[in-house]
Amino acid sequence: MIHLLNAILVLVLMMNLFALGTSRIMTVIQTVAAQGALLSLIPLLAHGHLTLPVALATIAALALKGIAIPSMMAHALRDANIKREVEPLIGLLPSIILGALGTVFALLFASQLPLAGEHADSLLVPASFATMLTGFIFLTTRFKALSQVLGYLVLENGIFIFGMLLINVMPLMVEMGVLLDLFVGIFVICIIVNKINQSFSSMDTRQLVSLKE
Repeated sequence: MIHLLNAILVLVLMMNLFALGTSRIMTVIQTVAAQGALLSLIPLLAHGHLTLPVALATIAALALKGIAIPSMMAHALRDANIKREVEPLIGLLPSIILGALGTVFALLFASQLPLAGEHADSLLVPASFATMLTGFIFLTTRFKALSQVLGYLVLENGIFIFGMLLINVMPLMVEMGVLLDLFVGIFVICIIVNKINQSFSSMDTRQLVSLKE
């Protein structure tokens, strides 16, 4: 199980870098959807055996992270009629380099954390921090509203991985409640994004400074 878990987490880390390296927002949505589908397997692999709460957490994560939320964002993207993140704060190549450095940093220094000792044979700790860092990069360097929503979703993916470290002390129902909150939050944000596009004819969040006038 641990080898399969690590293989999935390596794919998640590769998807982080791939998402940072593309300007096509639909491609990022599809990448995040695939990442969410992979992460839905983590409760089963981390828990070691199938129980009803584990099965519910796996199904809920797959339905929300892999299907429902990406579908809502793809619909919002079609309504907004945009395709690319044209002018990020830093370029795509520097974003990949920054993400790669963050991943290396996480791999090197995650072992110093107290929880890492209990999961020394898995990549849960470094993968969680590297994924959260990728989300922060999206949030701080992308100006399209949908790109920032994707950053929020990637950040939550990292939190989801970190939550698996506490699987023995934190009921999975709590994690499912977080997933429901995420679904509602993304649903509301997609509505707001559509309203921004209708009011400003642009998805660039820098245009919101005109509200000061």
